Amino acid sequence: METTFDYLRQFGPALAERILETYPPLQSTRDPVAPSLASLLRKALPAQALAITGTAKYLRKAKAARIVAECGAGKTFMALGTIHVLAEGRPTATLVMCPSHITHKWARETLLTIPRARTFLIEDMRNGGDPSRPHGICEVKLSKGRAVYEGKRFTLSEMRRMGRQEWRRRFPGPTFFITGKDKGKLGYFWEHVYLKAKSGPNLGGVVNPDSGIAILDSKMQKLTALDFSDKLKVSEALTAPSGGTTRFSALWQADRERIQRMAPIEFIGRYMRGWFDFAIADELHQLAGDTAQGNGLGVLGRAAQRLIALTGTLMGGYADDLFNIFYRMEPRVMVRDGFAYGGQGRRDFQEQYGVLETIERVEEADNACSRATKKTVRVLRKPGASPLLFGKFLMTTTAFLSLEDISDNLPRYDESVISVDMDDALQQAYEQLEEDIRSAMKAQRGNKSLMSILLNTLLLYPDHPYDFKEIWARALDPQTKEYVKFLVTEPENLTREALYAKERALISDVKEELRQGRRCQVYATYTGEKDVTLRLETVLRQEGIRVAVLRSSVPTDKREDWYERQLKAGVEVVICHPKLVETGLDLLAFPTLYFYETGYSLHTLRQASRRSWRIGQRFPVRVKFVTYSGTMQETCLRLMGKKMLVALMMEGKFSGEGLQALDTDEDLMSAMARELVEKAGVGESADAVWRELDQEREKIQPRPGVEDPEPEEEPAPILDLPAMLTPQSVPTTFGIHLTEPAPPLKKRKKAALWPTAKEANAQLSLFD
Repeated sequence: METTFDYLRQFGPALAERILETYPPLQSTRDPVAPSLASLLRKALPAQALAITGTAKYLRKAKAARIVAECGAGKTFMALGTIHVLAEGRPTATLVMCPSHITHKWARETLLTIPRARTFLIEDMRNGGDPSRPHGICEVKLSKGRAVYEGKRFTLSEMRRMGRQEWRRRFPGPTFFITGKDKGKLGYFWEHVYLKAKSGPNLGGVVNPDSGIAILDSKMQKLTALDFSDKLKVSEALTAPSGGTTRFSALWQADRERIQRMAPIEFIGRYMRGWFDFAIADELHQLAGDTAQGNGLGVLGRAAQRLIALTGTLMGGYADDLFNIFYRMEPRVMVRDGFAYGGQGRRDFQEQYGVLETIERVEEADNACSRATKKTVRVLRKPGASPLLFGKFLMTTTAFLSLEDISDNLPRYDESVISVDMDDALQQAYEQLEEDIRSAMKAQRGNKSLMSILLNTLLLYPDHPYDFKEIWARALDPQTKEYVKFLVTEPENLTREALYAKERALISDVKEELRQGRRCQVYATYTGEKDVTLRLETVLRQEGIRVAVLRSSVPTDKREDWYERQLKAGVEVVICHPKLVETGLDLLAFPTLYFYETGYSLHTLRQASRRSWRIGQRFPVRVKFVTYSGTMQETCLRLMGKKMLVALMMEGKFSGEGLQALDTDEDLMSAMARELVEKAGVGESADAVWRELDQEREKIQPRPGVEDPEPEEEPAPILDLPAMLTPQSVPTTFGIHLTEPAPPLKKRKKAALWPTAKEANAQLSLFD
């Protein structure tokens, strides 16, 4: 044994036994599960029943709890089951806040899980609007397996006037109110409001309508109409004369010429405090920021007596990712530990439970008659988290569940890196571009705007080496103290008619997957002016592959139907940005996922990579990262793999060996810049890091073996997927002209098909 982790692997069972004796779990595998689970319309799997019972026990005494489960493990089902156990047959009202594109899915799952449940969608809170669209609160029922608007319709104002007692009298069963987190935040448009004095000492000046006196700023200077040109809300605190009370005076009001509405979440927080018995916050990791949606999490805690939060990716590698989540769910604990809300409290939290790097820069300076030193100190946050964070804030309040816990018969899951060597012309152009950018970054160290522009150029250029113009950047002139523009480089524009090496590799691999009857989902992150998804659509269609591109113009709540239409039309490959399918969508019909580009977000990568590996999947899932070797793409992918090790360690998945490997990197952008300038990490490939990640999975959960491949003379297996059409050579009237044929790549061995479950109805319909 050479490391602590080797010791823990060998003596882990004995240590775990001792820990369980010292700290007995609230719900162990030997304890009986809640009897009321038997009355659910669906049968809970053993691990789900364990998590539901334990969470319900905890919430009988606590205010809030979290369920962290991998995508597809049944978070929706477990949250609903927990509420069913806690309700004990009493009438309840539950508020659910989730992404808008899965509100109908939540309604469908609720009706299929909770007996006698009634579901309502909170569409908006407004006057007028398109009469063809639903408004207010609309009841949703099941019709032929789909959630449709049917039944009662009313408003939040009417619910408030009813009160809890009247509501329970009218609806004596479990009721669920579902709102989209982005729709729930939308309120009225506002405008400045002030008056201009027509007489008196302030004649012609700006006065407060509530007091009639001039409006003063923090420096006691009178404001003018020009000060109200910015879109910033202005307010005053007015104190009545003779020691009267102080009240808030807002110098803005709703714009009557635009949409007349109020944010539903804001209304609930103001006027319906404690009205709901339970609240559920789905996709918790998206509510961690200082945003209106994030503030909605705090509103749920005030509006309901019990709060359950769900996520598949708890953190993105930094300890302070969890600061706002803890403050909104357990504010008393955070205050008791001395953390103030806001920037300072977050920094203190990162200092205590995360990793900070202090950089001191000392420069000699000459004073008038002496020498001195000038010292500047810079503090940077770095990936990593203290084990104390898990023990103090997560172990007692959070139920962790992985897909491996749900079913021993889940299909095999593989992640691999397809590393491709660039063509000679592209490699020469890329190396020249990289050298120019490296020189600029050495000359302008610490220029964050320059760093972002240039690194994005290096990530994009190999996939789109044409239509580039001169690249300019700004830098601060130390003499004039003004920003000046300077030319960084002018990338060489190659022909768009050629088929490049990475595209050839993708086409060859996609054809092999389609030959095995496996549809493919391709992710690309650059979809703006230099649209890589359009390029991929063109080259794949040129090869006779049926392709569709999912755009952001497809409304979030229509994307599930969009996929169904594409499947019926015989589409074999779908291309999109990974954020478009990050949450809610089940891509069971696409068992092969390609990351042609990854982007920077670990949350997005983890969520998008699990869209296909979930309950209901019957076939092996393959996730493949396609990258050019020796480029910034490979560096980005390697660093993402390292961040993944840290994030999964915090969720109790891996031993933590990736933590030390990450110790020299700060944020992803700075780490890539450091590698570009200093050539750090040379020789370590992305493939090696992701193989390490794969080995860590194997140590915890050995995967099922692979059957011997079938003889070549037997026909290739065709998966049981609807409307699967074989690729045909179709003449193309548009697109690029392929100047060179794709060289045949080495054929991969066929993996055997693994069924998900022996019984067709063993919870496979949970996320249909």
